[in-house]
Amino acid sequence: MKKTPRRPPSKPLDAASARERALRLLARREHGARELTAKLRQRGADADTAEAAVSRLAERGLQSDDRYAETLARHRAGQGYGPLRIRAELAQAGIDRGRIEQVMEDLQVDWAAQAAAIVERRFAGAAEDRETGLRAWRHLAGRGFSAGEIRAAVRGYDPDDPGGS
Repeated sequence: MKKTPRRPPSKPLDAASARERALRLLARREHGARELTAKLRQRGADADTAEAAVSRLAERGLQSDDRYAETLARHRAGQGYGPLRIRAELAQAGIDRGRIEQVMEDLQVDWAAQAAAIVERRFAGAAEDRETGLRAWRHLAGRGFSAGEIRAAVRGYDPDDPGGS
């Protein structure tokens, strides 16, 4: 099914409309300030109006980058993504480095164990078979796990070792 492109708004959003639109977006899920501002801009608010609406909502506690970062990190970890991918996604959302590290520490996830569970569930025999081990390695790397976490999860297979396992 082909998506129809979004029509540009017929008139620019004023401050009240921008605030209302932002509230409706936040009612569905958490948004970072950068993302929420961009969505308001896409829907017809000028830059100053969008930023003012988002900052007013943040002052009232309705929009929080901290809450957004925690929610996103917990959700992505639950989906099986690794710490490198989650950190990159948070940084792209405009979350500062110190807050990212605090969120990652608060998650208290054993990333090597999570990677091992993914390998066990999706790649039975990854340690015995070179091809399966390579597929598992690529899969985990693409999901944002570090080489050490992957090496621990795919025991016996190292793509840097040309002799195989």
